[in-house]
Amino acid sequence: MIESISVVIPAKNEGRNLGKLLPRIRDELPDAEIIVVNDGSTDDTREVAEKVGARCVNHEYSLGNGAAIKSGARVAKGEVIVFMDGDGQHDPGQIGLLLEKINLGADLVVGARQSGGQANIGRGLANKFYNWFASLVTGFKIQDLTSGFRAVNANKFRQFLNLLPNGFSYPTTSTMAFLRSGYRVKFVPIEVAKREGKSHIRPLRDGVRFLLIIFKVATLYSPLKVFVPLAAVCFTLGLSRYGYTYWYFGTFTNMSALLMVASVQIFLMGLVSEQITSLVYKDRD
Repeated sequence: MIESISVVIPAKNEGRNLGKLLPRIRDELPDAEIIVVNDGSTDDTREVAEKVGARCVNHEYSLGNGAAIKSGARVAKGEVIVFMDGDGQHDPGQIGLLLEKINLGADLVVGARQSGGQANIGRGLANKFYNWFASLVTGFKIQDLTSGFRAVNANKFRQFLNLLPNGFSYPTTSTMAFLRSGYRVKFVPIEVAKREGKSHIRPLRDGVRFLLIIFKVATLYSPLKVFVPLAAVCFTLGLSRYGYTYWYFGTFTNMSALLMVASVQIFLMGLVSEQITSLVYKDRD
């Protein structure tokens, strides 16, 4: 059974939402430690958090969502940490669903958003692609790779703090790291509300970062599963090109050589990445 719980909420200019959210968390978990990481807010986020009795960790300027998560995890005293967004999307009444799986032996439990809970159609399609790609790479059915509503074994989560980015892709990194280390990961279907207030995600700036999630999935889990198919495609194209030009013109073109050399380079990059990944996770209990 869980002996102690910490709830960590990264927040930037979420004073209005926290005023509604924090009392609901306190009602659900009266004995839990509530930590609000004030990520350089310019509103009354800090005052609202302290008024409700939450512990407030303050960043003098904004360091990013992932950095706020790391700050909260470092100071959390609970055996289990529950991470929630501060924008009012996550229902404190569903925390018990996550904790139930933790009590049954899971190391990480992710609240999997249902289709109606996605911010918009584009974001929903992107998340579906991430889930499909991550499931393909890991061989594990991943229902929501990027959900920020999760409960986790605190000690095991802290093992991966050095891997977590300071931006918005910390859920992806932590999920893949737990799977790669052989820890038990579970998903629980949840419903999320529409966000109140303005999102801090910028489509142009953060869209590129979210695309990098695809490469992060590969490098965090098993690089060869991605690099080997790419190398095989390049080699096949080069060999086909060579067969065509030799059959019809009796020549071996530079393009054929370039594709074949590229295939070897891609394979070697994958091999090196695989060794680095193995060293990153070496000796983690």
